[in-house]
Amino acid sequence: MHWYLRAWEKYAVFGGRASRTEYWFFVLVNIVVATLLVCVDTVIGTRLPDLLYGLAVIVPGLAAGCRRLHDTGRSGWWQLLLLLPPVGWIAVAVLQALDGAHGPNAHGAAPRRSSVRGAAHSV
Repeated sequence: MHWYLRAWEKYAVFGGRASRTEYWFFVLVNIVVATLLVCVDTVIGTRLPDLLYGLAVIVPGLAAGCRRLHDTGRSGWWQLLLLLPPVGWIAVAVLQALDGAHGPNAHGAAPRRSSVRGAAHSV
């Protein structure tokens, strides 16, 4: 949960870098929450909760994706490939999954790469 909250703390920060762990935990929790909200939507007969959550995560999702691409040495503008489904989706997912640069790059210092166990103790 620490990594998900970290992405929310940097709600609209498009500069800097994000580790793979930070980005992919944010994506994973968003998938789980969206799935649960679709179930809630089905029960109550409206799409409002799912729609509101989807709108709320657009900016932090783009910001986290941008920071993740920065970690791999790429511009955040590569996210525009998301407008080309499904090929663009696959391409961006591959870029997001690549290992980040070890050490500083044009986008700043490497994100702190602590273990999940170490992160759990700092929450």
